[in-house]
Amino acid sequence: MKLTTNLLERARQIPPSIVMVVIFITGFALGSQTTATFAHHPDQQYAQPAGSDELFEAFWQVYDLIEEEFVSPHNQPIEPQILVDGAIQGMVEALEDENSGYMNPELYPVLFDDLSGAIEGIGVVIRDNEELGGIEVVNILEGTPAAQAGIQIGDIFATVNGEDAFDFNQMELAARVRGAAGTTVEITMLRNGERVEFTLTRARIEIPNIESHVIEDTHIGYIKLHEFTSEARTEIDAAIDSLNPEMLDGLVLDFRGNPGGLLTSAIDVASAFIEEGPILVEDFGSDREQIFQANGTYRDLTIPLVILVDERSASASELVAGALQDTGAATIIGETTFGKGTVQSVQKLVNGGGLRLTIARWLTPNRHWIHGAGITPDIIVDWDPETFDEIEDPQLDRAISHLQEVLFTPIE
Repeated sequence: MKLTTNLLERARQIPPSIVMVVIFITGFALGSQTTATFAHHPDQQYAQPAGSDELFEAFWQVYDLIEEEFVSPHNQPIEPQILVDGAIQGMVEALEDENSGYMNPELYPVLFDDLSGAIEGIGVVIRDNEELGGIEVVNILEGTPAAQAGIQIGDIFATVNGEDAFDFNQMELAARVRGAAGTTVEITMLRNGERVEFTLTRARIEIPNIESHVIEDTHIGYIKLHEFTSEARTEIDAAIDSLNPEMLDGLVLDFRGNPGGLLTSAIDVASAFIEEGPILVEDFGSDREQIFQANGTYRDLTIPLVILVDERSASASELVAGALQDTGAATIIGETTFGKGTVQSVQKLVNGGGLRLTIARWLTPNRHWIHGAGITPDIIVDWDPETFDEIEDPQLDRAISHLQEVLFTPIE
């Protein structure tokens, strides 16, 4: 997700450094540079649409009645800003789109105004669990407060500092869990029908965005990308060079657990392995679309490529995997991905809040829309996180065996 001087740039990206997002929404970060018209300029005025007086008459009637007659059961005054925030929230929720949302002036700076790349919190990745009606943990960063406290994948947020977490959307929950390093947050998790309480001290979490090495006892390179930051392509190029690709028999790119990142970064990474042609199509509806082509930075590697994915691979991860699968540039191995096929912009509002709005859907080069379905791997290898063993990795093992099969398959 990338913007220029407006907040689209910031909201569409993971902070541009090695600092991981400490509570990150799965599939959150994917956007486009094509939405500059959403930018707000200080001198821009938003006119009331023609013919809207009658449409909004009931709104103002309710507003006036609340102002003049409402008596709070809690004996507390109702601030006009609360009413306006509620009206905006309701308008966005009426879209029935889980990827669109309103952030009030209190929440918006917490989520998007930190440009240092030093977001601080507990170290989990979250997503909606529609079956249970809550927000669940889908990934835990190693060595973080969440990992040290014993929070587990699959835990459902029940309360945060005494507030009912089932009343929050993902952005509201993220804003409440994040906070300055050294401060504490009280969290109750729902686990297998039982409530488990945690007191966590927030921390600044810094880990490399990329890992690379030659797999032991092979000539196969391995690169794991955690997120599609603005530096992802540069990091991947450096990793490939360090592995000495002329001496490799194959390369594994690991996107498992990668929740996404910049659209431009995804195009850059895909272009390393696709020489020419479309990377994706952005469909804006009403017969409007934009086709993003490979950008001419092809690495011209002569070794076979495998992409590892799982159900936590989302957004930009799916974009790259889908492009490489459609073009035959890589073999996809693992589990069906998350399934996020829409593009969002994030606009800072004049009241200090922000609006995240779905503005397009994206399609693979073969015009597949993966929303809700995900990318189906060429070779499916299931792996239950609850049986995770740091020594065993059946998906990586299958990638290695596949590359060795390709290497030793005789050419007819």
